[in-house]
Amino acid sequence: SDEDRSALDPTVGRTMLSQLHLIRAFEEKVLELAGQGLVHGPAHSAIGQEGGAVGSALAMRGTDQVNGSHRAHHQFLAKALAYAAPEGIDPEKSFGETLRHLSRRTLSEILGLSEGFCKGRGGSMHLRWAESGNLGTNAIVGGGVPMAAGAAWAHKQAGTGDVVYTYFGDGAVNIGSVLETMNIAAAWKLPICFFIENNRYAVSTHVAEVTAETRLSARGLAFGIPALRVDGMDPLSVYLASEAANAIMRKGDGPVVIEADVYRYFHQNGALPGSAFGYRSKEEEQEWRGRDPLDAMARDLMERQIIGAQAVADLRAQCQALMEEIAGELIEEVDGKRRIRPALWPEESFRDFGLRGDLSEFDGARFEEQEAFSGTLKDNVKFIDAVADVMMRRMETDERVVVLGEDVHRLKGGTNGATKGLSERFPDRCLGTPIAENAFTGLAAGMAADGRVRPVIEFMYPDFMWVAADQVFNQIGKARHMFGGDSAMPLVLRTKVAMGTGYGSQHSMDPAGIFATAPGWRIVAPSTPYDYVGLMNAALHCEDPVLVLEHVDLYASKGVGPVGDLDYMIPLGKAKVVREGTRVTVLTYLAMVERTREVVERLGVDAEIIDLRSLDRAGLDWETVEASIAKTGNVLIVEQGAAGTSYGGWLADELQRRCFDALDQPIKRVHGAEASPSISKVLEAAACARPQDIEAGLREVMADQGLPLAAE
Repeated sequence: SDEDRSALDPTVGRTMLSQLHLIRAFEEKVLELAGQGLVHGPAHSAIGQEGGAVGSALAMRGTDQVNGSHRAHHQFLAKALAYAAPEGIDPEKSFGETLRHLSRRTLSEILGLSEGFCKGRGGSMHLRWAESGNLGTNAIVGGGVPMAAGAAWAHKQAGTGDVVYTYFGDGAVNIGSVLETMNIAAAWKLPICFFIENNRYAVSTHVAEVTAETRLSARGLAFGIPALRVDGMDPLSVYLASEAANAIMRKGDGPVVIEADVYRYFHQNGALPGSAFGYRSKEEEQEWRGRDPLDAMARDLMERQIIGAQAVADLRAQCQALMEEIAGELIEEVDGKRRIRPALWPEESFRDFGLRGDLSEFDGARFEEQEAFSGTLKDNVKFIDAVADVMMRRMETDERVVVLGEDVHRLKGGTNGATKGLSERFPDRCLGTPIAENAFTGLAAGMAADGRVRPVIEFMYPDFMWVAADQVFNQIGKARHMFGGDSAMPLVLRTKVAMGTGYGSQHSMDPAGIFATAPGWRIVAPSTPYDYVGLMNAALHCEDPVLVLEHVDLYASKGVGPVGDLDYMIPLGKAKVVREGTRVTVLTYLAMVERTREVVERLGVDAEIIDLRSLDRAGLDWETVEASIAKTGNVLIVEQGAAGTSYGGWLADELQRRCFDALDQPIKRVHGAEASPSISKVLEAAACARPQDIEAGLREVMADQGLPLAAE
């Protein structure tokens, strides 16, 4: 209203105008450089959409947080500029070194240079500056929305009153992870704003082609979320809508949806308009250009005599000059051709840095193997009790630990008793989730990335990782590396291998082989109660994501375990020789360790059995394995699961190359069938590796070398 425009604080209005022009000039420079072939990869400009980003960012606190999607230069810059200049930006003064440095680092990142915020790894689509509240933008459409909700949970738990904005477009509104997250956020009353930039086109597809309800803010009604629809081309309208949303969220009343009607002036990628590709008319484009947010803001300020026309023109020139200047520092001309200055590229040696952390967080940690345990041990400790007891202990000693998953708060500890007693002791940290693995896994990722929470996710069955594959592999596994190598992701994912339970093809896989070939994850597979306690403690201490594999056959088993003392660790990356031998090295894990030992001892084979315990590529104990192979010259890898997703496949390949000279014969493998286990008890048994398969493997290894089965 006119009253609203009159009431706008002049400093806020002048800052809005400055941000709009800085972002516009920045985006124009990016498109120019892209047209010259200097931007490697896409250049998703948001020219025309600046009003939504600036209006919302200036309504936030410095400690509020945001994330966005692939088209997010404007959102990143708006939040970063507001953080870097908390007192505002005067359009009639020089911007100063702080804003200049911010602009240069952002452009450097988009060009893939080492001084960028993610050291060149993120580029245009993965921008993170945690200090400013920028949690990280995301190239998977809708993929960052659950992570924003995780950060919002951390804010709510901390009681800070801070909020999170997650920006996404009309193309993401119908994606499952977005809708799943809206549901959880509403149920848990999380302080998150689902900010929809409705620019009407997902690449070239009009919103009316893909949904019967084109009022995108109406999505909030299904989940009981209040929704606001606003003219995103008017920064003041967005600012007021965001202030209203913030009041709801900060009061503890849960999430809000804001739908901002905006328009991107150019195609999905590059400097051509949509009309050049035939999906928009020039008349439509011209109509929206007549509503340009920069002009709208300037008009409001000039009508109130807060700024003059010449000052607006000078602001535009200053912004363009700044971008020209910083681009000139990054680019040089050689023999008439423009190129990135070679000294600014990252070194090739930086390629894998930060894929995982260096484990320096374990300096001074208390590591104790069972054989040297300083506490009291007893026999007949039930494996599942060790699972529940160590989690209880860690939640008692570390208030950052949060458990979430389906039914973890019910049924006396979930479906297997692994979370027994946790919901009674810690009702606000043992979170029963909806059946929405993609959303609650992403929510946990956001908690971990926030840094104040150490989430423990339970997947009831490992096959469910495919439902959450984007969050598991694209988000959690890649986050540290993608954002420059310094961003910790302290998250634990627990799941059980359930072969032999009759749950069929979609509940029975061993996921070790999949995770071992996916970057970023550490994997541990405890086979005894004692090892479970030590390895879970290490997993919860680690700054990387850790998959903790369990096996239903071990849950009811009993073994040696600690009494009273649940605070020791077992090092990540340390295998254990559970039986010494000289003729063949058997590598195995989980429930197959004891089954292998039983077969070996029944046959009298002189076999050395190694419980791998750590299964990821970086954590596998090559020293112990290679020393054993050097002694025996023969290798048998034993696993229970299907051939297609086999863990042993990549392990055998690596060992053939590492240990070729020590091998007396090709590596042999025992694994399940090609097909997944099915419901029939007979067919399920046939699909899994069994003791007779281990025996056959041992006989083959020994026969190929003319060796007797019994030790001599």
